[in-house]
Amino acid sequence: MAECPFCRISAGLAPAYVVHEDADLLAFLDERPLFPGHVLLIPRLHCETLLDLPDRLAPTLLIRARLLCAAMERGLAAEGSFVAINNRVSQSVPHLHVHIVPRRRGDGLRGFFWPRGKYRDAEEAESVRQQIEAAVRELAADERR
Repeated sequence: MAECPFCRISAGLAPAYVVHEDADLLAFLDERPLFPGHVLLIPRLHCETLLDLPDRLAPTLLIRARLLCAAMERGLAAEGSFVAINNRVSQSVPHLHVHIVPRRRGDGLRGFFWPRGKYRDAEEAESVRQQIEAAVRELAADERR
């Protein structure tokens, strides 16, 4: 994917401040960080969203994200981290990337700007739960076929 900026970084065709790399994954500083140390973790394989990530890479992606969280605490004296993945909506580059952001109390990041709400009542919550549960059953059955 020569036109994908993250594939270009992965191939060494575009510069980046790399903090970790292996055969399957690459982590580099976000060029527009929320805070210094904001890292993007990507699969070298071009996948647009988490839904496109091959199963064999999913455990490794989470393990490397965990490693980077720990590295921020140790290397940057961060008190914690924020980890996020956008799938399509708000995804500025159509290549799967995990945002790993160092956090400190009082850093000004408040819930990552998500408007929070409540379910109208228990009936609405149960209806949503049932819809998701049914879809999970269908998808799991499709995987077994």
